[in-house]
Amino acid sequence: MKTTLIIGASTSPDKYAYKAAQMLHSHGHALTLVGRDTGELLGEPIQNAIPTDTEIDTVTLYISPKRQPEYYDAIAALKPKRVIFNPGTENPDFEQKLEAQGIEAAEACTLVLLSTHQY
Repeated sequence: MKTTLIIGASTSPDKYAYKAAQMLHSHGHALTLVGRDTGELLGEPIQNAIPTDTEIDTVTLYISPKRQPEYYDAIAALKPKRVIFNPGTENPDFEQKLEAQGIEAAEACTLVLLSTHQY
């Protein structure tokens, strides 16, 4: 099973990262969660740093471009197939860096991709 890393994971049902986690889980995707919140979501712990011991297929971002630089190196080191920049997270500089390393950078909405069977 391919694993999706959600950066900006939250235990708040009002947050899109929470909704994405629920939808990914309901579609059978394995999850790794990173965020400022502590606790669990769907039985998975929300970690405060990107784990290096997990193979990640897709990274989906729910953090502002201003907060993304601290994750640049860790995301690139994972060598995911793609990084999804959800609405409000678009970051042309980071997207170019990823593409230069052979990682697809997609400006898209995880919820829409799942709803339209494009995920």
